[in-house]
Formats: sequence, C-alpha cells, structure tokens
Amino acid sequence: MSTPPTPPRGPGRSPGLAEDLRISIARLSRRLRTLKAAEIGDPDEGPLTLTQFAALAALERHGSMTPRELADHEKVRPPSMTRVIAFLERQGLVRRSPHPTDGRQVVLGPTEEGLAHLAELRRRKEAWLSRRLSELTPAEREILRKAAPILDKLSRST
Repeated sequence: MSTPPTPPRGPGRSPGLAEDLRISIARLSRRLRTLKAAEIGDPDEGPLTLTQFAALAALERHGSMTPRELADHEKVRPPSMTRVIAFLERQGLVRRSPHPTDGRQVVLGPTEEGLAHLAELRRRKEAWLSRRLSELTPAEREILRKAAPILDKLSRST
C-alpha cells in the first residue's frame, strides 16, 4: 500500500490551504442546502428533497429536457428520475409537453409555479447568507468580496 503524494508547496501555497478551503466550503454548502424550504402542495408530501430541487433547477437552467436527458444530467437512474418527475408534476412545478421531433417522447420544463418556488428558495438562502455576512467585520467582508471571483474560477476549472 503506497502513501498518498504530498501536495505541492511553493509561493502562495500554504500547507493546509487546500484542506481548510475544502472543509469550509463543504460546511457552508451543506448549511445552505439544508436550510428548510417552505413546504408546498400536499402536506403529506413535504418539502423538496435535494434531488427534486436539483432536477427542477436543471430544467430552469438548461431548458426543456426529456426524462432520460434529465436523469443523465443529474447522474441518477431513470426509474429514480421517474419518481422525482412524478412528485414535481403532482406539485405543479414541472410540466410535460410533446417532443418537437419525436412523437414517442415528451420534454419536461418548469412551470411558472416551479420558477417562483426556485426563486423563493434562492431568496431565503441569500437572506440567510446576508445575515451571516453582516456579522463579519468590514475587513472580513472585503476579503470575501475579493475571494469570490477566485473561488468561482476554482469551481469552473476541470
């Protein structure tokens, strides 16, 4: 059994920076994901799960998709996506339309209610984060302001 390689060190590289960032970003991401969403529709159905939210957000972001395309995009098996779509349809958040070129298929898209629901969830998360940011010093907020584009650049790298 071999030992893992030692991370490179050099100018601008603090020995624990990668680990510190990974842990901090994961915690913040988890905290934002687990903020309680407003319950919608049938009270027995409850709020959206992370998978349901991700599927609805993917349809908003990428436009109409077939159920198979959505399952592939979200890296879930088609039967699981079928259940997600059924829930979102029951809640009135997703609609089915005929496929423009293949009469055997349908395409999915968010409804106006689905778009409004996504907007509300995002508004609540941003409000929570704004409250947390207001607890920081002006100097700490300025550091984060400067770090935001750098973190975005890291998130887009392959």
